[in-house]
Amino acid sequence: MTVIRLGSGAPWEGLVGYSRVVVRGDTAWVSGTTSTVDGEVAHPGDAAAQTRQVLETIEQSLERAGFTLHDVVRTRMYVTDIARWEEVGRVHGEFFGDVRPASTMVQVAGLIDPELLVEIEADAVREGAA
Repeated sequence: MTVIRLGSGAPWEGLVGYSRVVVRGDTAWVSGTTSTVDGEVAHPGDAAAQTRQVLETIEQSLERAGFTLHDVVRTRMYVTDIARWEEVGRVHGEFFGDVRPASTMVQVAGLIDPELLVEIEADAVREGAA
């Protein structure tokens, strides 16, 4: 089965050696995604806005790979301050309230840029796949 690797064009993908999305058959894995637009942190200090930006990027990445948010079966949320869980969780619920993927949220010591508050990964299985 062929593996398809889709990049976003970000300069660090080649440096670090990863793809934005990897697809094999009816399954897609979206790499950790942050609130970065054109190489700059979007919405510094605003956990909800960063989460929204992250999930919009994930949605666009999945669509480019032939999937939708309804295909998402798992998300992993990494936050730098677990006390802000509800800000992140509410936005996650806006995107996935009807989908209800398996999900995890954990606090991490830090992300690649200190202004980043959240990073999210997503796994998807195309609806109707066995």
